[in-house]
Amino acid sequence: MANGQWFPPDWPQRIRALADGTLTPVAPKRAATVMLLKDAGSGPVVHMLRRRASMAFAGGAYAYPGGGVDPRDDDRHVRWAGPPRAWWAERLGVDGTAAQAIVCAAVRETYEEAGVLLAGPDPDSVVGDTTGDDWEADRAALVARETSFAEFLDRRGLVLRSDLLGAWTRWITPEFEPRRYDTWFFVAALPEGQRTRNASTEADRTVWIRPADAAASYDEGELLMMPPTIATLRQLLPYGTAAEALAAAPARDLTPVLARARLEDGEVVLSWPGHDEFTQHVPAGGGPA
Repeated sequence: MANGQWFPPDWPQRIRALADGTLTPVAPKRAATVMLLKDAGSGPVVHMLRRRASMAFAGGAYAYPGGGVDPRDDDRHVRWAGPPRAWWAERLGVDGTAAQAIVCAAVRETYEEAGVLLAGPDPDSVVGDTTGDDWEADRAALVARETSFAEFLDRRGLVLRSDLLGAWTRWITPEFEPRRYDTWFFVAALPEGQRTRNASTEADRTVWIRPADAAASYDEGELLMMPPTIATLRQLLPYGTAAEALAAAPARDLTPVLARARLEDGEVVLSWPGHDEFTQHVPAGGGPA
């Protein structure tokens, strides 16, 4: 492997099965992930976690905090600050209830996996340190789905700060994958007074790293990443501060990125529109070329 591109070991066979019509794609589940940024002396750094090597999917790969939507967040009343749900619905390309659930997933997963909470007691503030035992008990209850995010916010008297998020891009897991996600990527800045920690049971390491350094390590084969991760890292390179990246988010194109597999000259060609670096060729009866 010349770089750190990660694919499931069975993907060549599944791609061929999709191409010849013997595999039926499963419907993707909604998900959200957050590129959490903070400013350092040499520019912004992004918070990344490394998935445990024992994980069946993408073990050892670097990613951002994120996960699936909790269906309870579709229709529960959620304490909300920032752009209204209708604005988010238009921005994300979904209806109002789905928009609420996706934004809730972004904020909840960042809290569950990084210990950072984009919420405050009023629309103009954010909570401070969230590392106490009482906060940890609430976080564990959210992870276990013993409580909904709306219930958590209500009990704490907090409002979700949707204005602290910027929708960045949207990727859909390829049709040949057995587990598929329709994932919205967001950017956010680390709130003052809060700090990250490895709160995820799926990660064995977390780092703050310059996007350029992470991309260089990927190019050298030192850091494993899936295509959406390295693609979004490269997209962060032009920005000198976290605020610049957030300011750029509203103009970002959220047309979904979905890999396509096609038969061409006896090969299966896998490509992501707009991302030529990920194109792979699967010879008949073999692995990626």
